[in-house]
Amino acid sequence: MTRVPVWQSFTQRRSAPLALCLLGLIVLAVLFGPLFSPYAVDFIDFEGDWSSPPTLKGAHWFGTDSLGRDLFVRTLEGGRISLLVGVLSTLVAAGIGVAYGAAAGYYGGRTDQLMMRAVDVLYALPFMFLVILLMALFGRHLVLMFVAIGAVNWLDMARIVRGQTLALKQREFVIAARLSGAPDAQIVRRHIVPNLLGVAVVYASLTIPQVVLIESFLSFLGLGVQAPATSWGALVNDGAREMESTPWSLVFPAGFLTLTLLCLNAVGEGLRQALERRSV
Repeated sequence: MTRVPVWQSFTQRRSAPLALCLLGLIVLAVLFGPLFSPYAVDFIDFEGDWSSPPTLKGAHWFGTDSLGRDLFVRTLEGGRISLLVGVLSTLVAAGIGVAYGAAAGYYGGRTDQLMMRAVDVLYALPFMFLVILLMALFGRHLVLMFVAIGAVNWLDMARIVRGQTLALKQREFVIAARLSGAPDAQIVRRHIVPNLLGVAVVYASLTIPQVVLIESFLSFLGLGVQAPATSWGALVNDGAREMESTPWSLVFPAGFLTLTLLCLNAVGEGLRQALERRSV
């Protein structure tokens, strides 16, 4: 059996490299795009015509919102918040899920049963309700948002990692480490977790769009970031209320959000298929 390099396998699915390039352009735009605009995210242009449609020749490339704030800057600044929450929440979920799943799979027996029954109980609870409850109890701070989303979004990661760990602990190098007297914590840290990183990375890439969508939904409900900060969900919420008079206030943030989610899903799916085709 020949092992196909992951990148070569990844590029065989044409949509995945294209999505990766588009995603890179979006990330560059949200990071550096606001630097090319003279307006701050909360600046109100009292002298401009708020009802005029966007134009590249005008001062506001994406037009303005209902309060006269530059929509170009607000869309890109909102992308920073949405992507930041998506990445950091996924890191929190991955950290908890990998540690929990690796411990459950490695120790096995009654410990595994108890830990996974706890996961089943958490699965039965309404996920979105828990996030909304945490946000309502402790406030709508940005740090709390990605901690709350990540802390209740690790269950799938734990199950996947646990299944992989059950297979890995039967491998020769793990058995040899156990026979040599290495502590269990050291075996998990040095032999189990490093061999789980590929699976964790693939699943994390599929989790990011889910988290971005959750953050956008919370912001759409008014439970997201606080003004003057914004996110794509908050902008879509504002644009939906003004879509009859200023439809561009909905089109641009919704377009960025949709394109980003499509790219993230395509990249994640490409990584998953690439790892599955490593051995052909």
